[in-house]
Amino acid sequence: MTKHFRPPIFFALDLFHCRRLICQLALQDIRTRYLGSYLGILWAFIQPTITVLIFWFVFECGFKFAPVENFPFILWLVCGIVPWFFVADSIAGATGSILESSYLVNKVVFRVSILPVVKVFSSLVVHLFFLAVTVGLFWLYGFRPNLYYLQVVYYLTAMAVLVTGISWATSALVVFLKDIGQVVAMLLQFGFWLTPIFWPIASIPAKYQAIVKLNPFYYVVEGYRATFINQRWFWEDGGAAAYFWLTALTVLFLGAAVFRRLRPHFADML
Repeated sequence: MTKHFRPPIFFALDLFHCRRLICQLALQDIRTRYLGSYLGILWAFIQPTITVLIFWFVFECGFKFAPVENFPFILWLVCGIVPWFFVADSIAGATGSILESSYLVNKVVFRVSILPVVKVFSSLVVHLFFLAVTVGLFWLYGFRPNLYYLQVVYYLTAMAVLVTGISWATSALVVFLKDIGQVVAMLLQFGFWLTPIFWPIASIPAKYQAIVKLNPFYYVVEGYRATFINQRWFWEDGGAAAYFWLTALTVLFLGAAVFRRLRPHFADML
């Protein structure tokens, strides 16, 4: 079997050998994003703080939304919107990663496949700031950290696997069809409103709830709420976990296959 047709699972495992380079490039990507500003990388912390404060002011002081599941609406909302910020930022950034770093495509010794992953990692760093703000907000409302918070690592891993598979596919396809970037942006908007972030799933008829649960991002959003609000371990719903990981690993496998198949033609299109 030639290198071009190596199974995608080995293509994914190659990332382990580049883990140090991925971390370095991710930190460089974050520095570049805030390069030239007086506060520099501190904006990565200021931005999520201000975002959460705006939500707090609008929904707690302005509209005064009723509590959901006996929790203040702002806490319930933040648990859903924070993981979505990571998903959207990762996929949007990774989709254009090959075009953005086209000068690296012809370098034989450079693994182009890590470029989308670098964007995922840089989004992860910003997401950690969001998590810190989330924990602080819960603390202000009188909810102290507990052991359930540890399973955030599990849901972070779940999100990373899913968005990496999607990012490999979209970053490769956009090289050949620039409209993919616009399609991805549109689908992310649809995904935001079709995922129960601003609305509880109990608010829709039972016959539609099963359809909503087919959305793999539903598993992650509800997982964050299970961690911070409901205090339920991820293994307590084995059926949902099995469905998510079957979907996520299938997407990862297909994304790797698409990227590897199209990779030899990148130089011709850039």
